[in-house]
Amino acid sequence: MLKVALRNAAATESLAADLVTILPVDTSGFLLLLKGELGAGKSTLARAMLQKMGVSGLIPSPTYTLVEPYEVSGGSIYHIDLYRLSGMEELDYLGWDDLRDGLILLEWPERVPQLEQQADLLIQLDYDGEGRTATLQGRSDRGSVMLSQYHA
Repeated sequence: MLKVALRNAAATESLAADLVTILPVDTSGFLLLLKGELGAGKSTLARAMLQKMGVSGLIPSPTYTLVEPYEVSGGSIYHIDLYRLSGMEELDYLGWDDLRDGLILLEWPERVPQLEQQADLLIQLDYDGEGRTATLQGRSDRGSVMLSQYHA
């Protein structure tokens, strides 16, 4: 487990850039969970990662669409927001198994608690005074190897 202080949005974007540089070469099926209260920085972190991976232009929140797919030179990326879901059945209805071919950046995983068992990396974002704290936890061998390469 690793804790990172995030004083502002720029620090969150810097963390995102650092994470992208240590992602596995093959991100197929890599599940990165983003947990935290409303406004804690989940979308800021996800957008910054997407930009660093080559997504350009407007990056909308998947709050209403639930899934925003992207294609970059490294493959597929899916930005998912589960805030409006209430269980695994609804996730299966969205075609969950079809999304396992790419990197998954998933917000509000607590809406489908079973996903934590499948995760490679869990990032918990919490308020800390006027800033935030990110707690990173490897949940699989791939996630743990990734975190072992992190140097702030």
